[in-house]
Amino acid sequence: MLMTQQAILSRQELTDASDALIELSQVTRDFGGLRAVDHVDLTIRRGELRGLIGPNGAGKSTVFKLIMGIHSLTSGKILFNGTDISEMPTWQRARLGIGIKMQIPCVYGELTGYENMRIAAQNYMKNNEIKGEIERIVELIGIEHLLLQEVNNLSHGQQQWLEIAMTLLSNPDLLLLDEPVAGMGPEETAFTAEIIKRLNENGFSIIFIDHDMEFVRQISKKVTVLHQGATFAEGNINEIESNKEVIEIYLGSDSSEGT
Repeated sequence: MLMTQQAILSRQELTDASDALIELSQVTRDFGGLRAVDHVDLTIRRGELRGLIGPNGAGKSTVFKLIMGIHSLTSGKILFNGTDISEMPTWQRARLGIGIKMQIPCVYGELTGYENMRIAAQNYMKNNEIKGEIERIVELIGIEHLLLQEVNNLSHGQQQWLEIAMTLLSNPDLLLLDEPVAGMGPEETAFTAEIIKRLNENGFSIIFIDHDMEFVRQISKKVTVLHQGATFAEGNINEIESNKEVIEIYLGSDSSEGT
């Protein structure tokens, strides 16, 4: 549904007092007797490219769902551009500039890449703007050749790239990528790294989750490690990889497993 005249916050109306784009303060989420996220503090600056890593069950994907409003908070607060979004519905967070691409591609296999993108675009812009915006985004990412192909005929990696492009049609200030290279071979992983770095260079702030430490090393200057739902360590990639406690809980484990 296209945005109505209902009074909602717009990005232009947000008041910013610092360069912090999103701030999680003591964010907690319980599922029954299980604490999946435990008083997490996390600040992402404008223009930042942040890796979020940790062993299976660390709470990484749950943090993304809390940011997006897919799950509600048990306690804590989330500020986006200085405004409290802790209780906002998912659709409104998307309107304010938060986009998410989940681990498993959500695309229509029987449609072409262009048709998938058009469906993704129609809630965010006028019909006469869609074609030009699709062309701009696929050129930025470098996937023009996928537009006319039926999605069922695309590789797993190509479907991931297409869905990243679809997410960008909402014009997010903050892009959340959940395991963007899971299941990819070396060439597709390398191209995905180039896509993410290019998007960051073009002004997108990005948080990504991944277990592939070589991939994390290639693209992320700063990394946050979660363990048992809580922030365990934070620093640049060299500091994280030399942290003996991090090595014990994560880097020495089988990094091929899921989130």
